[in-house]
Amino acid sequence: MATNDVHVRRLILRCIVIGIFLLLAGRVAYIQLFDTKYKRLAAGNVLRYEVQYAPRGEIVDRNGEFLVQSRECYDLMVTYREIGKRGFDTMLLCNLVDMTKEQLIRKLNDARSAPRKAMLVTNYIPKEVKVRLDEYKFPGFHTVYRTARQYPRKIAGNLLGYVGEVNKSDIEREPDIYKSGDYIGVTGLEAAYEAELRGVKGVKVLERDTHGAIKGSYMNGAFDSLPVPGSKLVCTIDARLQAFAEELMAGKVGAVVAIEPSTGEILVMASSPTYDPDELVGRQRGNNYMKLQNNKRQPLFNRAVKAKYPPGSTFKLVQGLIGLQEGVLQPSRSYPCHLGYHVGRISMKCHPHASPIDLRGAVAQSCNAYFCYVFRDIIENSKFGTVKKGLDEWADYVNSFGFGRKLDSDFLGEGPGYVPTSQFYNKRYRGYWNGLTVLSLSIGQGELGCTPMQMANLAATIANRGYYYIPHIIKGIEGRDSIDSRFYEKQYVKVDKEHFEPIVEGMWRGVNIPGAGTSHGAYLPGWDVCGKTGTSQNPHGKDHSTFLSFAPKDNPKIAISVYVEHGGFGATIALPIASLLEEYYLTDTITRPELVRYVKTLPYNPRRYAE
Repeated sequence: MATNDVHVRRLILRCIVIGIFLLLAGRVAYIQLFDTKYKRLAAGNVLRYEVQYAPRGEIVDRNGEFLVQSRECYDLMVTYREIGKRGFDTMLLCNLVDMTKEQLIRKLNDARSAPRKAMLVTNYIPKEVKVRLDEYKFPGFHTVYRTARQYPRKIAGNLLGYVGEVNKSDIEREPDIYKSGDYIGVTGLEAAYEAELRGVKGVKVLERDTHGAIKGSYMNGAFDSLPVPGSKLVCTIDARLQAFAEELMAGKVGAVVAIEPSTGEILVMASSPTYDPDELVGRQRGNNYMKLQNNKRQPLFNRAVKAKYPPGSTFKLVQGLIGLQEGVLQPSRSYPCHLGYHVGRISMKCHPHASPIDLRGAVAQSCNAYFCYVFRDIIENSKFGTVKKGLDEWADYVNSFGFGRKLDSDFLGEGPGYVPTSQFYNKRYRGYWNGLTVLSLSIGQGELGCTPMQMANLAATIANRGYYYIPHIIKGIEGRDSIDSRFYEKQYVKVDKEHFEPIVEGMWRGVNIPGAGTSHGAYLPGWDVCGKTGTSQNPHGKDHSTFLSFAPKDNPKIAISVYVEHGGFGATIALPIASLLEEYYLTDTITRPELVRYVKTLPYNPRRYAE
């Protein structure tokens, strides 16, 4: 019995020893064959992987002039474990890279928490400083090549946008592309075309000796990869016209958008006030950003695509077109205007002009009363049954012109504006309202809101007699045959082509026949300019000035909208700005320098924008 116990115990002991041996052998095999942790640690002691950042793609205007370029600069990095006991001359380093000793100590303390990892010390180091750093060979420090944005014309800040360091959400969204310390387009074209502009990073593998000093490229660069530069973008903007628009809008609050009707290409997108895009590059970027952010005039806000303005009298063009399509209006039909439209206690005032007046004359003279009649005839049409259904049908027409929704351009942050429907008024008035309640919509007031880009698109739509191309900023991308196909497709409105002629004729009369309308100041000999003034009522102060135009009348080359907050009548300031831009684009010259001086010196200092 005792002998059997000994055999059992020996068997158990053997099984335990064999089990332990198999466990250890399996662990060794796993480490040798599968686990790369120790291999990475060993490589980390011998090799250093340096990211090679790709230059961002450059941006040129439609004529090949540079809007955005990349300049050479460097990041200063430190690997704490490589500093060693030798130390370095801290003050010399600080003086070279323009840092305080306190700032450097904070960076070193951060690096101490991850001693094997290269940590950023400072950035935007120019090439000449980089050369001196290489001469001194500070232990543990090295530079990494970067590029920074620079702007030769210093224009179009809101259009071009700016670049900033990635945040946590950027990394989580695309972890295979972005790592801490990378840069990404934040606004404007930099953000909208980030995928095309950023390029592809490369890597350089360097070999260390036993003391941690760099011996040179590992395996003669066999495992290196070169960065792939970002693609160059050809912008639709005309740089000279953009610069002139910003010059004319200086000191004012508003926006200018100009479009080539035959393509939908945006020629000008100027938001005022604007900023020098170079202010958001370099080490002072954060300080400059906060100054811009705290500026009460909001220079970082792109009014051209985001601001929601009442279009004012420019919207009468849409009312006339809807009335013609619905058959409630004939071009020859006249309505009276006794200094406005008066029904009961409601009075929509108008300026003195001939009465009665037909459609062409009403467009030229911007008659309020005429379009009050037209608007009521549209929404109170008996075929709709109720005013509520009539308003919804009207809103559907308006939406087809690109209002009340985003135009689907290639510019991020585009605002939709607003077109009210019966649902809005049912909620506001608890179902008790009629055509007179919403009469302000007839002259582009009330709850109606449009972006300057939508208004410029209206000008392009009328210029094309019933269709538009989706407005877009990019004309071409390096390495591609074409841009997105949606920008080549005609977008038709719900009004037939033949109904546009009397509207266009009215716009032409208002500009080209002295005394026939409100837009004669936009007259350019030989160019058949068509225009429509707008004065948008403002309950918070002086009225807003707006002007919508295209030229020439046939085969138009430019459609433009100008909106100036607190600018007064449309003919006072918006019209001269639009007219000067049209002249410059069409003739490549300015023959009215006195008008330029007038625009620049026009008193303009609304209190609510005081800094």
